[in-house]
Amino acid sequence: MRKIKVLVVDDMAMVREILAQGLAMDPMIEVVATAADPFIARDRIIEYKPDVMTLDVEMPKMDGVEFLHRLMPQYPIPVVMVSSLTERGKQITLDALQAGAVDFVSKPKTDIARGLNAMLVELRTKIKIASTANVSHWKRSRETLAITPRPLRVGTAALSESTDKIIAIGASTGGTEAIRQVITRFPAVTPGVVIVQHMPAGFTKMFSERLNTLCAMEVKEAEHDDRVLQGRILVAPGGMHMSLVRSGGVYRVCVQPGDTVNGHCPSVEVLMRSVAQYAGANAVGVMLTGMGGDGADGMKAMREAGARTFAQDEASCVVFGMPKVAWERGGVERLVPLVNMADAVLDVFGG
Repeated sequence: MRKIKVLVVDDMAMVREILAQGLAMDPMIEVVATAADPFIARDRIIEYKPDVMTLDVEMPKMDGVEFLHRLMPQYPIPVVMVSSLTERGKQITLDALQAGAVDFVSKPKTDIARGLNAMLVELRTKIKIASTANVSHWKRSRETLAITPRPLRVGTAALSESTDKIIAIGASTGGTEAIRQVITRFPAVTPGVVIVQHMPAGFTKMFSERLNTLCAMEVKEAEHDDRVLQGRILVAPGGMHMSLVRSGGVYRVCVQPGDTVNGHCPSVEVLMRSVAQYAGANAVGVMLTGMGGDGADGMKAMREAGARTFAQDEASCVVFGMPKVAWERGGVERLVPLVNMADAVLDVFGG
């Protein structure tokens, strides 16, 4: 197999050296070049044509987000951000994901030696995933990337009669932007939504708060025993599993720590199986872009329980992994382009 060519971009020489050496430990990865700033990085991209770029979030001449805004429409390339755990670092990381980055890793904050090794392991894994990502759509100008709001084909009267319904969404790599594009088209009277996005602790709260400023529905990071209500979206906190429970006519979420399921915590599988059990035919399941197969069996259980199930199609996915596995295992009734996903879900309630 051809090695994955990587460009490492960081303004600190020591960090560039550490990352280059750490990545070179994997026989599938070749660091073809490093760059101290985005201006040098652009020249290295043209010269070496890397498969993946690692990019420091915070740099003095131009931060990673501004670089992505300029780079992606001209030279779309899978990018893994290297993020700090400061509040500013988290904010810029989320901006970077919206600007086209595929994923991110966090710099260790404590126990640097052990944390650095863990970060490098994670970075090597995410580079391999990123090398399979589809970022070709960023070749279009940024003006055409935004989804133009369209009139919703479902009336609020129909939605108001669907208060016992549940929408469950799972996503991983590329999911933060996909989730945004779907839920910002949900009107305020949409049935309750529960979401698992693979994301570490500390980022999901900021992610939820950002979505809350963009959506007609209320969006919040889920807390244990939160009610699932019409007009509310609950996002599973990083490092915690979230499952649905029902008592009489009331849905709530159970949020608790636990072992990883399919390698993840929170796990889409945990959420989808609970939705199949407690909501059954009252649920709609949505699988968005992501690597691996987390949630595939849960989606199948949902469909067998009478739920309607949709998955993002390959052409619009950053990584057609989770939707593909769910589809192949019979858990998905229809593959839907991302631009049409909100309508597909809302049509279920509109008759």
